[in-house]
Amino acid sequence: MRYEELCVEGRNAVLEYFRSGRPADKLFVQEGCEDGPVRSILREASKQKDCLVRFVKKDRLDQMSETGKHQGVIVYGAAYEYAEVEDMLADAREKGEDPFLVLLDGIEDPHNLGAILRTAHQAGAHGVILPKNRAVGLTASVARASAGAIHYIPVAKVTNLARTIDDLKAEGLWFVCAAMGGQEMYRLDLTGPVGLVIGNEGNGVSRLVREKCDLTASIPMFGQLDSLNASVAAGVLAYEIVRQRLQKRAR
Repeated sequence: MRYEELCVEGRNAVLEYFRSGRPADKLFVQEGCEDGPVRSILREASKQKDCLVRFVKKDRLDQMSETGKHQGVIVYGAAYEYAEVEDMLADAREKGEDPFLVLLDGIEDPHNLGAILRTAHQAGAHGVILPKNRAVGLTASVARASAGAIHYIPVAKVTNLARTIDDLKAEGLWFVCAAMGGQEMYRLDLTGPVGLVIGNEGNGVSRLVREKCDLTASIPMFGQLDSLNASVAAGVLAYEIVRQRLQKRAR
């Protein structure tokens, strides 16, 4: 397992951190903040006997903040534990579901990563896979943008995304990537054990990873722009997978 220290900022993100049951080391709260959301956070923090709660001035929180949007609360948690890809497959087996994984090929914007984690969790994905290099990791900004999903969706880091795709193909998964020039997504069968590949914000899916994919899906667009934001594209395709799975289940 690999670990990274996790700092979480913002009321919703901090509250979800505590509700997820993850241990917290220190909670910093802005002096004078006594509204409902903050009281809820303090109530959750009181359930952890080892969590140190400190009330500090806003200037101190501003200095500590990585995002500039702490909303009066910052929690320093125990180290974030990255999952193994095998754990994601095991989770799917335990649930009796076809594996549904999201692979991100070089996402650099923490807000995009956070939004994708949130979507992946809500869409029922069993995990998200990131490359170790040339991609954003699990930062405070990612945690905040995920609105707490970072504490529920397993995330793995791998050395070589293309090799990981090969390994997962041996486990029965097939892969679809989002890219211009592919087949319209509504014409594709996206059911079964699937890996959804989303590329870098500027360059898209890399050539090697794209060559490993079985299908290339394009999203119908009618405006003057040539692409969608990476997190929006991930959401559109993830929920097309959900739609097709539900439709298949209803037959």
